[in-house]
Amino acid sequence: MKVVAFNGSPRKEGNTSILLKAVCDELNKEGIETEIVQIGGKQIHGCTACMKCFESADNRCSIDNDNMNEYIRKMIDADGIIIGTPTYFADVSPEVKALIDRAGFVAMANEGKFTRKAGAAVVAVRRAGAIHAFDTINHLFGISGMFTVGSNYWNLGTGLLPGDVKNDGEGLETMKTLGRNMAWLLKKISA
Repeated sequence: MKVVAFNGSPRKEGNTSILLKAVCDELNKEGIETEIVQIGGKQIHGCTACMKCFESADNRCSIDNDNMNEYIRKMIDADGIIIGTPTYFADVSPEVKALIDRAGFVAMANEGKFTRKAGAAVVAVRRAGAIHAFDTINHLFGISGMFTVGSNYWNLGTGLLPGDVKNDGEGLETMKTLGRNMAWLLKKISA
């Protein structure tokens, strides 16, 4: 089993990365392979609603001047998908929004390629606005027929400066529980 996690923060080693690593560490302890993919700070074009993915139905987006088709392939090949984002004006980063829109369209255009995969949102926040970002990611999972994985609280951690989230004990424990819950679900799905 494999889980791919996307870091939508331009800070490669920032709070979003720390939270994702906490989840992935728990998945690894359960024997599940993980990969964290850095998308924040990359030049990723948003969806143009050209609908060519429905015409070609080849598991690819027609925009081919960025890494999105590589990311879509990783999502299709994975058993679980985690999308992590910092909170930007109470929502996801632009790179995460592009991932949601383009990968979501391609998955739909190709007979629901994300159906019955496990999905989890992870959100880093300074103070407020994380729930809307959390919901934005979970909407992709819902419309894609995926199983949304939760924890013992919303999947978020608080911190302003890079590394501050390490001081959020509850947030880190939430990530560990999320990792254990995702591992449990993946094992049930594959049984």
